[in-house]
Order: sequence, then C-alpha cells, then structure tokens
Amino acid sequence: MIINNYHNLPQAANPHGIQSFKLHDSQYAQIMHLLLMPGEELKPHITPVDVTFYVLEGRPNILVGEENIQVETDDLVESPKNIVHCIYNKTEANVRVLVMKLPKPSAATIILDPNKK
Repeated sequence: MIINNYHNLPQAANPHGIQSFKLHDSQYAQIMHLLLMPGEELKPHITPVDVTFYVLEGRPNILVGEENIQVETDDLVESPKNIVHCIYNKTEANVRVLVMKLPKPSAATIILDPNKK
C-alpha cells in the first residue's frame, strides 16, 4: 500500500506559479493536488488527454472551452482532451482541487468473490 498526503510532499514545479503537489504519477495516471490562494489562477492551457477536476474546497471558476462556471466543493468537472481549460480563484477563500489525468480503462472491471481467498 502506498499512502501520500500532500502535506508531506514537496511542491511540484509548474508554469502557473501556484502550490501544486504530485499525489500520483505513473504511466497510467497522474493526480495533482492544487492549492489556489485568493486571486490565483492557472494559465489557460490545453492537454492531450482528458482531465477531471474534483473540488475539495472552495468555489473556483473553471473554464472548459467556452464555458466559465463557478463550481462548488464536491463538484466534479470533466474537460475533454485538446480543449482549453483553467481554474480561477476569484474568491477570498482558498481553493483546493484534485486534477486527474486518467485514461479510460481498456478492459472490463473484474469483480472479486469475497468468499475466495
């Protein structure tokens, strides 16, 4: 078992100048924890993979393509690949967001029998 907590990780370098922590990075997925202080934002950018944002705290504005919407804690926002997206913290409170770059599984889920060991 591998356990990561962003409090115990070094900040990951990024072109946005915000606090970013790499929770997971493998050939299959990348999960980042972003902390945006009041007034901070990501630079608009395009990624070659689908991106999902999960809002852990706060009410950021998230831009995906032409849509720029203020979302809330526990909202999940999907951004298709090759579409401009970014996050803005226009509030007076901190915003924390998980950014997940996860390819779709190429095989079916296998349900295990709990009675077999």
